Parts: sequence; structure tokens; C-alpha cells
Amino acid sequence: MMDWTDRHCRFFHRLITQRTRLYTEMVTTGALLHGDVPRHLDFNTEEHPVALQLGGSEPADLAACARLAQQWRYDEVNLNCGCPSERVQRGAFGACLMAEAELVGDCVDAMRQACSLPVTVKHRIGVDRVESYDFVRDFVGTVHRRGGCEVFIVHARNAWLKGLSPKENREVPPLRYDLVYRLKADFPALTIVLNGGVADNAQIATHLQHVDGVMVGRQAYHQPWLMADWDQRFMGFERSLPSLDAVEQAMVAYLDGVVSKQGRGFGHAARHMVGLRHGQPGARRWRQVWSDPQLRAPSAAQTSVLARAALREATLRSQPA
Repeated sequence: MMDWTDRHCRFFHRLITQRTRLYTEMVTTGALLHGDVPRHLDFNTEEHPVALQLGGSEPADLAACARLAQQWRYDEVNLNCGCPSERVQRGAFGACLMAEAELVGDCVDAMRQACSLPVTVKHRIGVDRVESYDFVRDFVGTVHRRGGCEVFIVHARNAWLKGLSPKENREVPPLRYDLVYRLKADFPALTIVLNGGVADNAQIATHLQHVDGVMVGRQAYHQPWLMADWDQRFMGFERSLPSLDAVEQAMVAYLDGVVSKQGRGFGHAARHMVGLRHGQPGARRWRQVWSDPQLRAPSAAQTSVLARAALREATLRSQPA
């Protein structure tokens, strides 16, 4: 979710669901230790609970970044051991770390010693053509024993580090949910969260019969209204369901009141909500107004008026005469 789940995206998602845990895009240890820390770590208080996802492989560096996560008041710090991109391979972290379970355990241990936040690990079920369940079982067991990690977020595909792009790595290696279910059966005391290919609420409910949690990435991004009843349905939190119009107007106020004050146009933040009306009559025209700089107005409020007018017009045209 690099370049997707930034603070503006997370603020928008929090308008739809109050209890779902949100994750940052992966931030490398180098970016935090040698770069602009506020730019990478600043977030809106409304985003809680929110987890900082780190990329790195040096225990000392990860420990320093875990301390930063606590100082900035994140709710969790997550070590990414699943990203297959060439950039992370060159840095010898991400999915490469699955071949070095003892090192991952040392990283987790260093992070846990450096902060009081929960330290979690996100990983794949295997690397390249290693498809034996024993591989991922031993990885989880070693990281738990050596590092004390108790929460594992498992993308139910292998990471093929040679020959596939990151996009292809999300689609080509087959999903093997049964391996994630087996992890929960073999490690009942650990929290096992399933990730990968989850498309709707029925699938979430099915997976929750076997594991402790489900992480949804791109589907939630492209169809954010999928999250509207998660608080009630999956977490037992009673709340009035938000309306599409109310969420749009709250995001518009955010865009004009916060984002524009940063000296940038609001388009880079508004892009996160273009899927809000997915499946609704007229959604395509509404999305076009928000997406096209030539169609957007100078302010988000004015753009909202134009987009909703286009939505109404397209809806009327779609109705039978």
C-alpha cells in the first residue's frame, strides 16, 4: 500500500469505521533515522487505533524507530517481512527476511525492548518456490520463541522474488488460506491475522471462523464503503451507520480546512475517496469530477457541489423514461 495509506487516506477511512485498526504505508528505518521524521510520522488524532509499519533488518535501527513510534503515540509497530519489491530486496528486508527467521526474532526482540507498544510481524507463507507448510510454521515459531512476537499478519501467498513485479506478486502466486488456518491450529495462543484476496464481508466472516482477524488492503481502498458496518458486524460496537453524503462532507471540510493550509492543492488527498460511491448510479461522473484537475473547482467544497450535480444528472439519465 505504498503511496496509498497516507494520513489523508487514513483520516478518510476513519470517517467510515471507528474501530478498524489502520496501518501506515511502510516506512523504512533509513527514512526515519536520516530523513524528515514529522513528514513520515505525523498523523491526525482521529486515526487511532493506528499502527506504524516499518521496513528494515538491523535490530538497532528498528529499535530506534520503535522508540519513535512510541514517542509519536502510535498504537502498534509492525515489521514488514512480506513486501517483494526490488527496492526492499536491494535493502535486504521485506520478504527477504522470511529466509532469516532468527534475525527477524532478534529484530522483534530489540523493538520490544525499546518500546512498550505491541510489536507485530507481517509476512508471506513462503518465498519463491518454497511451498512447504513447514517453512512458514518454522518462521512463526522461531520469531515467537526468539523475539516474543505474539501477533502475525499472514499474506496467504508466496512472495516470488524473481520474475514477478510487486503487482504480479499480489495476483499470480496462488492463495493458500488453509496454511494460515493451520498456523492458528498449531499456535492457538498466538494471534493470527489473515491477509490476501479478501473481497467482501462474507469472506471476512468465513475466515474469522478459523483465524483471529482479517486484514483488507486494496479492496477496502477501492471500495471503502465496504467498511461501513464493520464496527457493528465484526467488533460488536454499536453505532449509527454513517451516510455517504455525511462522509463526503466531512472529508470536504478536512480537505479545505487542513490539507489546503499545507500549501498544496487538495487533489493529492482527495484521490483517496474517489471509490466512495462505487456501484452507485452516477458514480463514474462523480469520480471524474474529483479526479480530473480540469473539472475540479478551486476549493473542495466547490468541487463537491459540482461532483454531486454530475452525480444527480448521471442518475437521472440512467433512469428509464
